[in-house]
Amino acid sequence: MNFFINHSELRDIYDKVVAGERISESDALRLFETKDLNALGAIADFVRQKKNGNHASYIINRYVNYSNYCILSCQFCSFSRKKRDADGFQFSIEEIVEKARETLKLGATEMHIVGGLHPSLPFSYYTDMLRALKNLDSRLQLKCFTAIEILHLAWLAKKSVVQTLIELKEAGLDSLTGGGAEIFRKDIRSAIAKGKESAEEYLDVHRQWHKLGQRSTCTMLYGHVENLSDRVDHLRQLRALQDETRGFVAFVPLAYQPQDNDIPVEHAPTGFDSLRTIAISRIYLDNFPHITAYWVGLGMKLAQVALSYGADDIHGTIIEEHIFHMAGASSPQLQTEADMIKAIREAGRTPVQRNTFYEPIRILENSAAVEIKENSARSKMLEENLATA
Repeated sequence: MNFFINHSELRDIYDKVVAGERISESDALRLFETKDLNALGAIADFVRQKKNGNHASYIINRYVNYSNYCILSCQFCSFSRKKRDADGFQFSIEEIVEKARETLKLGATEMHIVGGLHPSLPFSYYTDMLRALKNLDSRLQLKCFTAIEILHLAWLAKKSVVQTLIELKEAGLDSLTGGGAEIFRKDIRSAIAKGKESAEEYLDVHRQWHKLGQRSTCTMLYGHVENLSDRVDHLRQLRALQDETRGFVAFVPLAYQPQDNDIPVEHAPTGFDSLRTIAISRIYLDNFPHITAYWVGLGMKLAQVALSYGADDIHGTIIEEHIFHMAGASSPQLQTEADMIKAIREAGRTPVQRNTFYEPIRILENSAAVEIKENSARSKMLEENLATA
């Protein structure tokens, strides 16, 4: 038995996890309150190993924020701008397609596209954008839009959320992003994102998407004005929806970035806080297949450590990220595939290139890549694009 567990106050929770029992909200709160990070990490690492073996994944992708104009003014957001602001931006569909064309040459399999709630772009802009990207390469997976964007698009289109999702799916949408969850508890949500969708609305958008047979990720923004019980409540609601739909492929905890916004938080979450949050997420979210350590918010060095605290994924190459960097993130704008592989190997894990749904494309055993047959089409796309790069 792990030394840290054998001598820890968390021994009873460890025994429960090993026996395959679900931990309670009170157990989760105890985990958040402990200072025994080594024991906490050992429990989370046991769960990670049981679920995913020694594999740790990454994706070759590109972020595109189509516009930062937004009708909302969320207190925590450093990204949104009004039309009167000099540093606002908006990309045409042609510009986005060109970004995708450049990215395909780098071997990307995913475009991750989100933006502000634009005050005047028509619904057709979004469907035309999806179709144009699929026309560029039908194998390119499109992970687009947060739940609040979907609600905004439904309002624009004067359609129900379900019909809006159906039309976006028909236009080429493959997956919803998990952004915008923030913290579900009402008073905290009102304090950091007044006017944004409610927790119930966020969850229902994902519920309706899952009912269409589709999948998505989900998030939690931690380290601002919430307390530890607020985090547990957030995880509880995500676990309950996953019990219902089984549509989430991964959970992505997001460390709050305190610069240039209206929430008076003196310090960003510490490394200790980030590691315990990732570890508890892995232990508590027993029905989630994957936990991602988002290197943009953590930095790559801490993301590496997180691979021993429950995480089995470090996200993607990203190439162009605005939202976290406009809030003060000091991480690089991108990581090369070689950087991702090196970071995973240094952490003692076997690198796996994945797709949008966390399905393996290539397993990099030692220095050789073992291709996965069911994803041969996407692997072929990778080879074709690298050959012309």
